[in-house]
Amino acid sequence: MYRIEEPRLGGLRIKEWRRRAHLALGLLLLVLLASTLGIALLDHSEAPAGAKLFTAFWDAINLITTLGDFSDFNADQKVFMLAAIIVTMVVAGYALRQLAGMLSGDDVMVFWENRVMERKLETLSNHVVVCPFSPVGQMVAARLREAGSAVLVLDSDAKQADKASRLGYMVMLGDHNSFDDVLERARLDTASALFVTGSDPNSNLEITLVAHTLNPHLRIVVSGENELRRMLLQKAGASTVIDQNDIVARAMVVRVDAGEAQRA
Repeated sequence: MYRIEEPRLGGLRIKEWRRRAHLALGLLLLVLLASTLGIALLDHSEAPAGAKLFTAFWDAINLITTLGDFSDFNADQKVFMLAAIIVTMVVAGYALRQLAGMLSGDDVMVFWENRVMERKLETLSNHVVVCPFSPVGQMVAARLREAGSAVLVLDSDAKQADKASRLGYMVMLGDHNSFDDVLERARLDTASALFVTGSDPNSNLEITLVAHTLNPHLRIVVSGENELRRMLLQKAGASTVIDQNDIVARAMVVRVDAGEAQRA
């Protein structure tokens, strides 16, 4: 699901986690450098300077990674290593405390989910958009998917959007104040059709107008309850206006006529 009103806290948490991770890494590198220099300076053997430095670096790496494959230490080095171990434990504890749990919040999950959906939307084409996921919209979406179409559901109701997502549809969620942004990001420029399936006539008219403005060549199918509404929707850009009441009435009459014919 792609949420237009994405919580900004998710992105801020990730940025803060990266800042803290860089700080923790910097502290560990500082401990590594200080340990290497300290062990090398306290090495009183007759070994060449390069060998001393390499051995010191090896011991420092073992200290940081806790591998434990140390070389033999003299008394001064043992005292230094004791202090270095304490410092390493403090730095590691600080790093874990700063980083633990920061990427497990719901806002972070929403952030990553949006990033995944953004990549899908970038390549989306020849899809069918259903807006909203009303009872009629659910039937339309199901039949379109059965016919092999890629269906993108748009809705402003979080419960309906969650339901569509659980059913496996691609979903975009945005409240009424940001629904123009939802339509702009629904890739109407590459869509094959838009089905407007809401029960609010004014909302249907607004969606039709915005969608036609975004893509004048888009096929838009929308329901209209009377002749005046049909005219308004057609002027707004609707390709097909369906009167649901008329369809129901015709179906009822056909059923009655068929029943009378059978009795006759």
